[in-house]
Amino acid sequence: MTLAAEIHNGTSPEKLLAPVLSAFWDQPESWTLETYRRHEGYEGLRKALAMDPDELIAYVKDSGLRGRGGAGFPTGMKWQFIPQGDGKPHYLVVNADESEPGTCKDIPLLFANPHSLIEGIVIACYAIRSSHAFIYLRGEVVPVLRRLHEAVREAYEAGYLGADILGSGLDLELTVHAGAGAYICGEETALLDSLEGRRGQPRLRPPFPAVAGLYACPTVVNNVESIASVPAILNKGKDWFKSMGSEKSPGFTLYSLSGHVTSPGQYEAPLGITLRQLLDMSGGMRAGHRLKFWTPGGSSTPMFTEEHLDVPLDYEGVGAAGSMLGTKALQCFDETTCVVRAVTRWTEFYAHESCGKCTPCREGTYWLVQLLRDIEAGKGEMADLDKLNDIADNINGKSFCALGDGAASPIFSSLKYFREEYEQHITGKGCPFDPARSTAWADDKNTDGTNAHRGVNA
Repeated sequence: MTLAAEIHNGTSPEKLLAPVLSAFWDQPESWTLETYRRHEGYEGLRKALAMDPDELIAYVKDSGLRGRGGAGFPTGMKWQFIPQGDGKPHYLVVNADESEPGTCKDIPLLFANPHSLIEGIVIACYAIRSSHAFIYLRGEVVPVLRRLHEAVREAYEAGYLGADILGSGLDLELTVHAGAGAYICGEETALLDSLEGRRGQPRLRPPFPAVAGLYACPTVVNNVESIASVPAILNKGKDWFKSMGSEKSPGFTLYSLSGHVTSPGQYEAPLGITLRQLLDMSGGMRAGHRLKFWTPGGSSTPMFTEEHLDVPLDYEGVGAAGSMLGTKALQCFDETTCVVRAVTRWTEFYAHESCGKCTPCREGTYWLVQLLRDIEAGKGEMADLDKLNDIADNINGKSFCALGDGAASPIFSSLKYFREEYEQHITGKGCPFDPARSTAWADDKNTDGTNAHRGVNA
């Protein structure tokens, strides 16, 4: 039975949640090894170590686990790409450089339950025959960094890291590295360059990291949530994991609900749930307001509108509707929000964070910002809308990495759904949501002479 059918049959919305990674976040000292062990912590590792590494890779592959960092690439298949018997060291690098606007799942996970990641790292390293793993964390999140260091210390002390882990003969060193705060370092090859001490810029591929990654050796780069999901799969079984979600997007995942909603936060649910169902659980949009537009996977994914409330939030469903599931960052904006203003702020972020390596992104994001600022300020012309679309088209698919594609997505989708609002900024000589900046308010007065529209912060 589908999630939608269960809702219609009277199933309580809360029962559709699947707390696994977040099962005990609200318990006292949830981040400690003692608490983690009370919830079957490191039991998955024991089962993994009883398997052959190749058998373990096949098991994770059969579970259908897909990368939770945005692209949705099958995790087991990524592990399988590592060449064996090549005489080179193998590395696992966990991408914890969470920087996508609206995305806030990996940092809370590391803060509340870091041992799920550490256990997943040991399992993954055993599978790919690695003796050294790295966690690349955003340097700004100092409380998370401290808690992660303490969890690693506990794991070493308990024998889950270090030499001869649980008597298996596996030796593993785990290094926690704090980045310097660059969005581009969330791109896996830029992350590897940064980890090696160089400026974080994307590499030309091929060769891919699986062949020549960190220190030119075979490397797996996985997202925090991807690796942290592995222990539960080993402990409870791949069939249990596949019983949740959809056929091609199985399992549980963290949805980050933010914006103009009554109860923002993390909602762990099976893949395929809809925003309508999540809003039912979270109390809906803030009182007196309705949904205007939202992002299914952070600001770099094409935006959706109210008509997409029932799109299944899995990789296939969101893709078929014209966007990407991405990091499942569900940013919800109500009718008081100016689309042009929101897209301008996002584009300013991408222009600021561009590494400058390739011309389409470096120059294109700069000119997008100039045009958007003019339009928002009421200085634009109708021809600027086609120019916006043209510049975005010259970035999309032509930049060195996906940052350029992410910058183009809000432009394309906002022009598709809200072109009229862009035109109102131009014809009204300013933002129609701001009475001080637009002539569009002149003929729209209440009987007492006040403006009839609500302000952007109403």
